[in-house]
Amino acid sequence: MRIAIGSDEATHLTAHVIAELERRGHEAVPAGALAKGEDARWPVVGRRVGLLVSSGECAEGILFCFTGTGVSMAANKVHGVRAAVCADAQTAADTRRWNHANVLVMSLRATSTEEAGEVLDAWFAEPFGGGADEAMVGLLAEADREPVSRASE
Repeated sequence: MRIAIGSDEATHLTAHVIAELERRGHEAVPAGALAKGEDARWPVVGRRVGLLVSSGECAEGILFCFTGTGVSMAANKVHGVRAAVCADAQTAADTRRWNHANVLVMSLRATSTEEAGEVLDAWFAEPFGGGADEAMVGLLAEADREPVSRASE
């Protein structure tokens, strides 16, 4: 599977996750500070990974920034992206099952390589639940299509 992976900083954690993706048989498509010559500002990186996922060029994405929240906000501005900050394996599993998240986000500050491995295990093991959860994800997709003026109604 092609997975977009971006960060505003290249660190031991980002290198570890790229190696882990490759060990699992995935192709890591780097963005931001992980790609030579790309803009590494967190809003740009989050949007870039979001666009790679939204366009279908990559099946999923992984993002990093100091807290994880900035790149998550930027990625979630892209139509069809459901980015979720996951600090632990249970959150990763739940966001896949209930929210059909397609971009995993981790904090550079708070995530150890061991925790990242556990999060990746859960992320790749948990399928989307479907059923009632599919209707909830449908509501997110509907909100994606609504004009801003309707938000105040």
